[in-house]
Amino acid sequence: MKTRLGIFASGNGSNALNFNAYFSNHDSIEVAKIYCNNPAAGILTKAFSYDIPAHLFTKSQLTTGAVLEQLVADKIDIIVLAGFLWLIPENLIDAFPSKIINIHPALLPKYGGKGMFGSNVHKAVIENKETESGITIHLVDKFYDHGGHLFQAKTLVDSSDTPETLAAKIHTLEHEHFPRVVADHIKKLLD
Repeated sequence: MKTRLGIFASGNGSNALNFNAYFSNHDSIEVAKIYCNNPAAGILTKAFSYDIPAHLFTKSQLTTGAVLEQLVADKIDIIVLAGFLWLIPENLIDAFPSKIINIHPALLPKYGGKGMFGSNVHKAVIENKETESGITIHLVDKFYDHGGHLFQAKTLVDSSDTPETLAAKIHTLEHEHFPRVVADHIKKLLD
């Protein structure tokens, strides 16, 4: 039986689709469903076109347990946050210990926390004249961008970089490493 991934996304879903491509012919892992909190998110249309089931939910459904009930009904084994912008409530963290994984577009602990997502991160990195940035793939706990690190990858920040060019470098790292790191973590959980 395959390990079933539930991908939480709030935006266009490039990482979610990358997961779907990466695991499309995998022996033991599959993208089972997309869970989205934004009715205008591009991932919803893309999920439909790729024949991936999707579930739209509200903040109250997330915090009151309705999303947890749906995850259980869908037999989800691992939750992957791929551009998901809300804090995960403790009911989900308790139900999925060491089984909720997030990616952050910076080298944590720098540039993490509430409000530090997407271009906000890249602008801060450039404004502070950092010479490198990158990605951090980590387990989720009850604080933003705080759980144990599974993996980091770095890229140079050039003096000519803009938030957009830095974002492109970060996306390359995300697509290269995120599915593999999740697969490695699942293998460790099953061993």
